[in-house]
Formats: sequence, structure tokens, C-alpha cells
Amino acid sequence: MFSLEGHTAVITGGTRGIGQAVAIGLAEAGADILLVQRDETSTTTLEAVRALGRKATIYTADLSSAESVAQLVPKILADGHQIRILVNCAGIQRRHACESFPDSDFNEVIQVNLNTVFSLCRDIGAHMLKLDPSPVTGRRGSIINFASLLTFQGGLTVPAYAASKGAVGQLTKSFANEWTAKGVTVNAVAPGYIATEMNTALLNDPARLESISARIPAGRWGSPEDFKGTTVYLASKASAYVSGHILVVDGGWMGR
Repeated sequence: MFSLEGHTAVITGGTRGIGQAVAIGLAEAGADILLVQRDETSTTTLEAVRALGRKATIYTADLSSAESVAQLVPKILADGHQIRILVNCAGIQRRHACESFPDSDFNEVIQVNLNTVFSLCRDIGAHMLKLDPSPVTGRRGSIINFASLLTFQGGLTVPAYAASKGAVGQLTKSFANEWTAKGVTVNAVAPGYIATEMNTALLNDPARLESISARIPAGRWGSPEDFKGTTVYLASKASAYVSGHILVVDGGWMGR
């Protein structure tokens, strides 16, 4: 039910944190991995995937550049890859008070967190729709976007991030409405408070750290490894009837 044997996954944001754990988790389930990175200086994930006996390749792209993103999928397909899984995990964060949030930072967040997600969903999804259904999963492909608690909440000092992640949730549903019947499921994962570099500002603020931690029913912040099983599930046969869903992985935060 959870095998991804013989499948190829494209992953953005896989050099560290959640994306790195997800890449390794998919490889553990049998998938080969295509890592989309800004450059090739980080090879930790590449080496970890290869150590599992799976194939791994780095493709470089600047996700803050629409032109660079537009060139990515043609380059991957020209190398003959058949993509069954897309994980859009890359994201950036900028913090400013709403009244002084710069246009430049807002536009950069929207480009990386939303526009790039749309472009890759569209382009790789179009490729998936042309494939025959997989005998392993029973469908043509699986797209997994990373949303956030701020898909549902507004946050503080992060209007661009909240806007981008709210839009990712709706984008996920929109693609799912058109593609599920055609054999491509589209879902999103919404992480809660996870101990990663993106949350350094919160982890270093004693008052915010205490107030956030006190509200998490699980009694701890999440770790990147908490997303391995979640992503494998959404990519595998086990989730055959799941599409257009935003799966919250937050230690119970949203239910509090």
C-alpha cells in the first residue's frame, strides 16, 4: 500500500529541514529523487538518497526567478525522466510589521511560495496527465504542496507568508477539481510549529516560544521526520481516494 518502487519524485526545498526528511522518506519507500536546488553546493540529501540504493540527481533553479522556473521542467523532461510525484516544499519567510512591509519582500515571498508552486504544478501535472496509470499506485501521479497553519490563520508580522500559504491551499483544491478524475491527485500538507531554520525567530523569542509551546497538545514542537510518513501516504496507493485535501500535521494545534 505504501510502496513507491520505480517511481521518480521531484522535490523542491530538499536540502534541509522538512524537505530533506521528505526526500529521504520517499527514497526509503522506493522512489528515485530529483532535487531542485539553487546550486549544487549542498549534497547531503543527494548522498543520503544514494546511500539507500536509490537514484538521485540535482537540478538547479532559482525559485525566486520566474524565468529560471520556466526552464526547469523542460530540462528535466529532456533527460527522459518520467515524473510520478511532485513535492513543492521550498518556501521563504520575511518578517515585518504590516504597516512597513516592503513591496520587494512581499513580491519575493509570493514568487517563491505561490507562483513557483503554480508553475510546477501546471507543468509537471501536464506531464503526469500524459502517462499511463501506474501499476504501483493505480494513478498517473501525485502532487503534494506544502501549505501551513497560516493557510488558515493570519499570524503576526507575516502577511506575505500568510497570503502565499492561504493561496496554496486554494490552488491545491483547484487543481484537484480538474485532475483527480484524470488520475492525478493533488493534496497539501500544513505543518504546525516545527523546529527548523525558518522558525529561528520564534525559537529565539522566549515569550513567543513559551506561549506557542503551551498550546500544542502533543507537548512538543514537530520535527522534520514527522513528515516522512505523511508524504509517503499522499504519494502512495494508500491515499487513492484522497484529493483536494489539506492535511494538518501540527501535534493537535488546530484543535485546541
